[in-house]
Formats: sequence, C-alpha cells, structure tokens
Amino acid sequence: MLMRNVVNKIVSRGASELSDEELLALILADDMEADQPLLLASKLLDEVSLSQLVDTDHSRLRMMAGMGRLRALRLKAAAELGRRTAIAEIGRVDIISSDKDVVRIMEPQLGGLSHEECWAIYLASSGKILDKVRISQGGVQATVVDCKLIVRRALELLATQIVLVHNHPSGSACPSQQDRDLTERVSSATRLFDICFVDHIIIARGEHYSFRAMGELH
Repeated sequence: MLMRNVVNKIVSRGASELSDEELLALILADDMEADQPLLLASKLLDEVSLSQLVDTDHSRLRMMAGMGRLRALRLKAAAELGRRTAIAEIGRVDIISSDKDVVRIMEPQLGGLSHEECWAIYLASSGKILDKVRISQGGVQATVVDCKLIVRRALELLATQIVLVHNHPSGSACPSQQDRDLTERVSSATRLFDICFVDHIIIARGEHYSFRAMGELH
C-alpha cells in the first residue's frame, strides 16, 4: 500500500515531490504493490547519506541492508544516468565569469572520480569557452602536468584566457605544495605569451578552492 501511494504521488505530482527515500524505493522496487523497497530504502539511508550511497563501490553496495546484486547494479546505473544528464546540461553553459561557473561546469565531471584529473579550460576575452581539455590523469596524490601542452593549445585556439581545474579525491580541497608549484609554473608560462591565467580551481566533494579568490593568484 505504501509503494502504491508513492506511485500515485509521482504520477499526480511529479518526481520532484518525492523524498529521497521514495525515489530510492522506486529504483529498487521489483513489485509496485510490495512495501519492502521502502523499508530497504529507509535502512540504506540510515547507514549512509544519498551522496555516499551513489559513490559506494558496487561490491560493498550489494551487501548493504541485503540489497543484492541486481538492485545494486540498478542503483549504480541510476547514479551514472544522473551524472551523464548533469554533464549534458552543463555543456550548454558557454560563458565563465567566476569560479562558481567553473565548479558548476566541472564538478559533475570530476567530483566522483577516485583518481586525479587536471583540465584546462580555454576562454575568449569575453569569457566564452573555446575548449575544455584533459591535460593529465594520475593517482590520488597528484597529476603530472606539461605546461607546454597547455600553452600550445591556447595558441592554436587563439585563446586569451586559461582556467586550470583539477580534483582532490581525498575529499579536501586544500591545496598541496605541489598544487601551488603547478600554479606558479602555469602562471609563468602563460605570462610569456601574454595569456591571462584566470584561476586554478581545486574541486573536492562538496567544496572547492580558488587560488584567485584566496589571493594566491594575481
């Protein structure tokens, strides 16, 4: 009966009116007449938050609250669909005017990764995005970035501005000494070609760090 109420609610009022528990129950449900999916969803959310749930490894997820393999796969598929939808939506944004714009654009791409990636965003003088390029991929500690590659692509595009952005899988956006060294190297390289190094932004789960906003980039 409870699940039937959830079904009626989404039909009459839309998915946005459902609670996290109700949305999760619909994904997990095999039978819309049974109330067991709601109980399972409640038990799962007692153990972990919604953001932690979608980031949990499948092998661990299937053991939680007796969810099983098929439901765990279904939940991971739903999370990936949401991630791809978010990436497709932010692809429509073509102007950057602040660090918040960068985070909105890149967080769906970088926020859930278990390894570090570093991207360069190339801008026209108006702030219009000309290109986004992954320039390195590494382990959870650091990436290796070639400043020559960053500048070369800017010259090819006739870009006048560059934003550097990378993620911290550790969950803390606080910059390391390596991050500060990288910022200085890229800043020095772009100055040689009269390219504005707008910002270096670190994205972590639920937070970000802007070198320019913190007064470390002039």
